[in-house]
Amino acid sequence: MTRKPPVEDPQDDDPTVGPPLDHAAGLPAVLSAVRHGVAQMGAGRTALTLLRVNQADGFDCPGCAWPEPDAAHRHVAEFCENGAKAVADEATVRRIDREFFARHPISDLADRSDYWLGQQGRLTEPMVKRPGSDHYHPIDWDEAYDLVARTLTALTSPDQAIFYTSGRTSNEAAFLYQLFVRAFGTNNLPDCSNMCHESSGAALTETIGIGKGSVSLDDIHAADLILVVGQNPGTNHPRMLMALDRAKRAGARIVAVNPLPEAGLGRFDNPQTAAGLLGRGSRLADEFCQIRVNGDLAFFQALGRLLLDAERVAPGTVLDHEFIAEHCHGFEAYAAHLAELSWADVAEATGLTREEIDRVHQLVLGSRRIVVCWAMGLTQHRNSVATIREIVNFLLLRGNIGRPGAGVCPVRGHSNVQGDRTMGINEKPPAVFLDALEREFRFAPPREPGYDVVEAIRAMRDGRASVFFAVGGNFVRATPDTDVTRAALARCALTVQVSTKLNGSHAAVGETALILPTLGRTERDVQVGGAQFVTVEDSMSMVHASRGRLTPAHPALRSEVAIVCELAERVLGGRVAIPWRAFVGDYDLIRDRIAQVVPGFADFNTRVRQPGGFQLPHGPRDSRTFGTAAGRAMFTANRLDVLRVPPGRLILQTLRSHDQYNTTVYGLDDRYRGISGGRRVVFVNPADLAERQLADGAYTDIVSEWPDGAGGVQERRAQRFRIVAYPTARGCAAAYFPEANVLVPLDSTAETSNTPTSKSIVVRLEPAER
Repeated sequence: MTRKPPVEDPQDDDPTVGPPLDHAAGLPAVLSAVRHGVAQMGAGRTALTLLRVNQADGFDCPGCAWPEPDAAHRHVAEFCENGAKAVADEATVRRIDREFFARHPISDLADRSDYWLGQQGRLTEPMVKRPGSDHYHPIDWDEAYDLVARTLTALTSPDQAIFYTSGRTSNEAAFLYQLFVRAFGTNNLPDCSNMCHESSGAALTETIGIGKGSVSLDDIHAADLILVVGQNPGTNHPRMLMALDRAKRAGARIVAVNPLPEAGLGRFDNPQTAAGLLGRGSRLADEFCQIRVNGDLAFFQALGRLLLDAERVAPGTVLDHEFIAEHCHGFEAYAAHLAELSWADVAEATGLTREEIDRVHQLVLGSRRIVVCWAMGLTQHRNSVATIREIVNFLLLRGNIGRPGAGVCPVRGHSNVQGDRTMGINEKPPAVFLDALEREFRFAPPREPGYDVVEAIRAMRDGRASVFFAVGGNFVRATPDTDVTRAALARCALTVQVSTKLNGSHAAVGETALILPTLGRTERDVQVGGAQFVTVEDSMSMVHASRGRLTPAHPALRSEVAIVCELAERVLGGRVAIPWRAFVGDYDLIRDRIAQVVPGFADFNTRVRQPGGFQLPHGPRDSRTFGTAAGRAMFTANRLDVLRVPPGRLILQTLRSHDQYNTTVYGLDDRYRGISGGRRVVFVNPADLAERQLADGAYTDIVSEWPDGAGGVQERRAQRFRIVAYPTARGCAAAYFPEANVLVPLDSTAETSNTPTSKSIVVRLEPAER
């Protein structure tokens, strides 16, 4: 029997704190995975479900986008602890019915934690909140579709509607969603990429001509040196540790660059081995560079400068001059820029000693094949795009793009966020994509850029948009400036959430609000043409099938494909000749049309049925061809602005708890950091606490400060966080998202990408009121 969901919302402001761990995975991870599975699914269902995760004939984990080994070399347990939690959360036997909504008004749901909301179970039938009501009530599917269609068709402009997408959406659903939205007449397609790897895509598109990573899993295994920067793989992508372990055993050296120590990069106890289960794992990181928050740009400029200096001392022995001459542009300007680099600025920005940087430099000199991996620790700063351009500079110097065992590796945190972008979920679609869409479907898609996430919030706040439609995700928790976002949604005439589970966004409602329950990745999708499968794309451009096996949580559930197609047919009528009903009945027909529109998907239906799927083309990786304006890889000169803060302030970064998946909270424990029973904590270096006369265990309000552009300072306040003395970098602090998202002003975004600056927030700590 599974436990019933909690009746009372547990208090999460009084956590227990113990020492952090210096190792990850092993038997504790296995036991945690089993415990979560049994609690949500029962023993038999847990075994049946987990053995199908990430198998060639199974379903793709709804967790992160780390790739699987080739189909012939997958482990029987091809999942991690956090993936097991994500599966258990979706495949739970707990259910939410109409009686639940009768007992709980929306005002009550708004006061609940996302942990409590998620623990209640799967949504089972469409629900509507009518104008003036504080309750959701049942509504049948036809009436729900008609309500959305009437509202959309009554708008004076299609641009008054916003269509958000989460990375859980399949390729097929994402392609149809953007097709419907563009046939409706807008490019307002913000998605979770806007808040995570938009900076990566912008920087990589500019410098190598494609906004995706260039490495494969085999490249990780074959690398001589791997730099893991601004990333916590033990928590965010645990299966990555297996790839790093394999690389280490083959002789690779690993450098961790992070403001906080990461347990998984300390010692990894591989749970797929007997030694790992017994706690006899391997140390992964050869060097830990405990960098100051926002110091990564300076770090890579320092490495680049040292390489240029080494080349001057021993000409022809350090840089790959043939690669630079044949494939690159802008080297001279880049080299001249770094000749002016201030080592004092580097020291201040990074917090590292020259000796620490020199040790990494020596590893670089001894390595022919280098991979740089990063995640959101690099992408959510004012200078994120410049930082990632600097990583490209570093790799280009020694020809480490387009070489086996080398390249750029942005690691996506959601299962199909990269695939969604490939399918056209993009508020600024390239003209070549729109041209192909027009040829295939014979309508003129809009050409003006739409709203990204930040612009969408502004549009709702300012009354320029009145309909918000979300497929998946937890918009109000994932976005910055929580109070502003919630108020913006409240101004809408209609908000719609296509969801599997409850979260905080279901309590952030417009005048009218709908919940449309959908199938999960784990469930069978049977349409008139028979059982269907969908596809996803991982962080390394592998496209593969996903086949759910479980009976749907309720007969009333609809697939995302069915919801999009039914809505499109009712909104568009005969305006465009698109066979929506045929698409619902046979997903092969969708893939046939994707093959005509999206490069790399020729013969899609045949190739995706091969075990493990297929890899999309990537010019820099495959042939050292670069689709930039110059037709070459671009060196760039990036200004180094040291993030200096006023006396008494700290630089705060938001991060994920180990017991958490993105903005849906699965638990209240962070085993690796020693936290249990709570989430409202702020990690601060003990020396910084002593300077501020703050005590470990005391409670504080975190107050962020941001220049308002008129000579003043904006402030945001997050109340009552327990101070945790922790070995963070000096002058830095950390707190979990989404609890700390309230501290990020809407207008504080990265240059070029417009991504919220959640990793570099200037804050002060004030005593909390009791």
